[in-house]
Amino acid sequence: MSIAAVPASPPQRTPARVRLRPTMQSDLDFVLTLEQDRENLPFITPWERMQHEASIRFPDFRHFIIEGGAGLDAAGFLILIGCRSPHHSLELKRMVVQHKGQGLGRAALRVAKKIAFDDLGGHRFWLDVKGLNSRARMLYASEGFVVEGCLRDAVRVSGGYDSLIVMGMLKPEFEARRAQGLEIFG
Repeated sequence: MSIAAVPASPPQRTPARVRLRPTMQSDLDFVLTLEQDRENLPFITPWERMQHEASIRFPDFRHFIIEGGAGLDAAGFLILIGCRSPHHSLELKRMVVQHKGQGLGRAALRVAKKIAFDDLGGHRFWLDVKGLNSRARMLYASEGFVVEGCLRDAVRVSGGYDSLIVMGMLKPEFEARRAQGLEIFG
Protein backbone atom coordinates (compact mmCIF):
# COMPACT_ATOMS: atom_id res chain seq x y z
CA MET A 1 0.00 0.00 0.00
CA SER A 2 1.40 3.39 -0.96
CA ILE A 3 0.38 6.76 0.39
CA ALA A 4 0.61 9.81 -1.84
CA ALA A 5 1.80 13.01 -0.19
CA VAL A 6 -0.40 16.00 -0.83
CA PRO A 7 1.42 19.35 -0.74
CA ALA A 8 -0.14 21.91 1.63
CA SER A 9 0.09 24.92 -0.72
CA PRO A 10 -2.96 25.25 -3.03
CA PRO A 11 -0.92 26.49 -6.02
CA GLN A 12 1.21 23.32 -5.83
CA ARG A 13 -1.63 20.79 -5.69
CA THR A 14 -2.97 19.10 -8.79
CA PRO A 15 -5.61 21.43 -10.20
CA ALA A 16 -9.19 20.38 -10.72
CA ARG A 17 -10.04 19.02 -14.16
CA VAL A 18 -11.60 21.77 -16.27
CA ARG A 19 -11.98 22.82 -19.84
CA LEU A 20 -13.43 25.92 -21.42
CA ARG A 21 -15.80 25.68 -24.33
CA PRO A 22 -17.47 28.51 -26.23
CA THR A 23 -20.80 29.52 -24.76
CA MET A 24 -23.82 28.85 -26.94
CA GLN A 25 -27.23 30.53 -26.89
CA SER A 26 -28.61 27.40 -25.20
CA ASP A 27 -26.21 27.99 -22.25
CA LEU A 28 -27.49 31.47 -21.42
CA ASP A 29 -30.19 30.33 -18.96
CA PHE A 30 -27.41 28.64 -16.94
CA VAL A 31 -25.23 31.77 -17.15
CA LEU A 32 -28.05 34.07 -16.04
CA THR A 33 -28.98 31.73 -13.19
CA LEU A 34 -25.39 31.84 -11.92
CA GLU A 35 -25.33 35.62 -12.10
CA GLN A 36 -28.59 35.91 -10.14
CA ASP A 37 -27.51 33.42 -7.45
CA ARG A 38 -27.55 35.16 -4.05
CA GLU A 39 -24.05 33.86 -3.33
CA ASN A 40 -22.66 35.58 -6.46
CA LEU A 41 -24.68 38.81 -6.63
CA PRO A 42 -22.62 40.78 -4.08
CA PHE A 43 -19.48 40.27 -6.16
CA ILE A 44 -20.62 40.91 -9.74
CA THR A 45 -22.70 43.34 -11.73
CA PRO A 46 -25.08 41.06 -13.67
CA TRP A 47 -25.64 41.53 -17.36
CA GLU A 48 -28.88 41.29 -19.23
CA ARG A 49 -29.36 38.39 -21.63
CA MET A 50 -28.82 40.74 -24.58
CA GLN A 51 -25.33 41.65 -23.30
CA HIS A 52 -24.37 37.99 -23.05
CA GLU A 53 -25.82 37.29 -26.51
CA ALA A 54 -23.77 40.13 -27.97
CA SER A 55 -20.59 38.95 -26.24
CA ILE A 56 -21.02 35.49 -27.78
CA ARG A 57 -21.09 37.02 -31.26
CA PHE A 58 -18.65 39.95 -30.92
CA PRO A 59 -15.14 38.95 -32.16
CA ASP A 60 -13.35 40.99 -29.48
CA PHE A 61 -14.97 38.85 -26.74
CA ARG A 62 -14.59 35.20 -25.77
CA HIS A 63 -17.47 33.86 -23.69
CA PHE A 64 -16.78 30.41 -22.24
CA ILE A 65 -18.61 27.80 -20.22
CA ILE A 66 -16.36 26.28 -17.57
CA GLU A 67 -16.81 22.52 -17.60
CA GLY A 68 -15.36 20.69 -14.64
CA GLY A 69 -15.14 17.60 -12.54
CA ALA A 70 -15.06 13.97 -13.61
CA GLY A 71 -17.97 14.37 -16.02
CA LEU A 72 -16.92 17.82 -17.26
CA ASP A 73 -20.35 19.21 -16.38
CA ALA A 74 -21.15 22.93 -16.69
CA ALA A 75 -19.58 24.47 -13.60
CA GLY A 76 -19.45 28.19 -14.38
CA PHE A 77 -18.55 30.70 -17.05
CA LEU A 78 -15.95 33.30 -17.85
CA ILE A 79 -15.67 36.18 -20.30
CA LEU A 80 -12.53 37.61 -21.89
CA ILE A 81 -12.52 41.05 -23.52
CA GLY A 82 -9.90 42.65 -25.74
CA CYS A 83 -9.16 39.52 -27.73
CA ARG A 84 -8.37 41.64 -30.77
CA SER A 85 -6.74 44.51 -28.90
CA PRO A 86 -3.93 46.15 -30.88
CA HIS A 87 -2.30 46.74 -27.49
CA HIS A 88 -2.39 43.00 -26.64
CA SER A 89 -4.18 43.84 -23.38
CA LEU A 90 -6.90 41.37 -22.47
CA GLU A 91 -9.38 41.64 -19.62
CA LEU A 92 -10.92 38.88 -17.57
CA LYS A 93 -14.30 40.57 -17.48
CA ARG A 94 -16.09 37.97 -15.41
CA MET A 95 -15.57 34.56 -13.90
CA VAL A 96 -18.35 32.86 -11.94
CA VAL A 97 -18.08 29.33 -10.59
CA GLN A 98 -21.14 27.49 -9.36
CA HIS A 99 -19.60 25.47 -6.52
CA LYS A 100 -16.83 27.26 -4.64
CA GLY A 101 -13.93 25.63 -2.83
CA GLN A 102 -13.38 22.74 -5.26
CA GLY A 103 -10.49 24.27 -7.21
CA LEU A 104 -12.55 24.86 -10.35
CA GLY A 105 -12.02 28.63 -10.29
CA ARG A 106 -8.26 28.25 -9.93
CA ALA A 107 -8.11 25.66 -12.72
CA ALA A 108 -10.33 27.77 -15.01
CA LEU A 109 -8.18 30.85 -14.31
CA ARG A 110 -5.05 28.92 -15.32
CA VAL A 111 -6.68 27.86 -18.59
CA ALA A 112 -7.81 31.46 -19.18
CA LYS A 113 -4.22 32.72 -18.64
CA LYS A 114 -2.93 30.15 -21.12
CA ILE A 115 -5.54 31.24 -23.68
CA ALA A 116 -4.81 34.94 -23.08
CA PHE A 117 -1.04 34.65 -23.41
CA ASP A 118 -0.45 31.63 -25.65
CA ASP A 119 -3.49 31.50 -27.93
CA LEU A 120 -4.46 35.18 -28.18
CA GLY A 121 -0.95 36.65 -27.99
CA GLY A 122 -1.64 38.84 -25.00
CA HIS A 123 1.08 40.94 -23.39
CA ARG A 124 -1.08 42.01 -20.44
CA PHE A 125 -3.96 40.16 -18.77
CA TRP A 126 -5.91 42.17 -16.24
CA LEU A 127 -9.12 42.26 -14.24
CA ASP A 128 -10.93 44.27 -11.63
CA VAL A 129 -12.43 42.75 -8.52
CA LYS A 130 -14.67 44.28 -5.89
CA GLY A 131 -12.81 45.16 -2.73
CA LEU A 132 -15.27 43.15 -0.63
CA ASN A 133 -14.51 39.99 -2.64
CA SER A 134 -11.56 38.87 -0.54
CA ARG A 135 -11.83 35.23 -1.70
CA ALA A 136 -11.35 36.21 -5.36
CA ARG A 137 -8.62 38.73 -4.55
CA MET A 138 -6.66 36.02 -2.70
CA LEU A 139 -7.10 33.61 -5.63
CA TYR A 140 -5.89 36.16 -8.17
CA ALA A 141 -2.89 37.13 -6.02
CA SER A 142 -1.94 33.49 -5.46
CA GLU A 143 -2.10 32.98 -9.24
CA GLY A 144 0.40 35.77 -9.90
CA PHE A 145 -1.82 38.81 -10.47
CA VAL A 146 -0.39 42.02 -9.05
CA VAL A 147 -2.46 44.87 -7.60
CA GLU A 148 -2.10 47.79 -9.99
CA GLY A 149 -4.48 50.22 -8.39
CA CYS A 150 -7.78 50.93 -6.72
CA LEU A 151 -10.82 52.67 -8.13
CA ARG A 152 -12.29 53.99 -4.91
CA ASP A 153 -16.07 53.68 -4.40
CA ALA A 154 -16.44 52.84 -8.09
CA VAL A 155 -19.54 50.64 -7.88
CA ARG A 156 -22.78 50.93 -6.01
CA VAL A 157 -23.59 48.03 -3.72
CA SER A 158 -26.25 47.30 -1.16
CA GLY A 159 -25.63 49.75 1.65
CA GLY A 160 -23.27 52.07 -0.19
CA TYR A 161 -20.27 51.74 -2.49
CA ASP A 162 -17.37 49.40 -3.05
CA SER A 163 -14.01 49.93 -4.64
CA LEU A 164 -12.64 48.02 -7.61
CA ILE A 165 -9.15 46.60 -7.22
CA VAL A 166 -7.33 46.45 -10.56
CA MET A 167 -4.97 43.48 -10.85
CA GLY A 168 -2.82 42.41 -13.76
CA MET A 169 -0.19 40.06 -15.06
CA LEU A 170 2.32 40.58 -17.86
CA LYS A 171 3.47 37.88 -20.26
CA PRO A 172 7.03 37.78 -18.82
CA GLU A 173 5.50 37.19 -15.35
CA PHE A 174 3.37 34.38 -16.75
CA GLU A 175 6.41 32.84 -18.47
CA ALA A 176 8.41 33.05 -15.22
CA ARG A 177 5.60 31.27 -13.35
CA ARG A 178 5.50 28.60 -16.05
CA ALA A 179 9.29 28.11 -15.79
CA GLN A 180 8.88 27.67 -12.02
CA GLY A 181 6.20 24.99 -12.57
CA LEU A 182 3.42 27.17 -11.16
CA GLU A 183 1.20 27.05 -14.24
CA ILE A 184 -0.01 23.46 -13.87
CA PHE A 185 -3.07 22.28 -15.79
CA GLY A 186 -5.29 19.35 -14.85
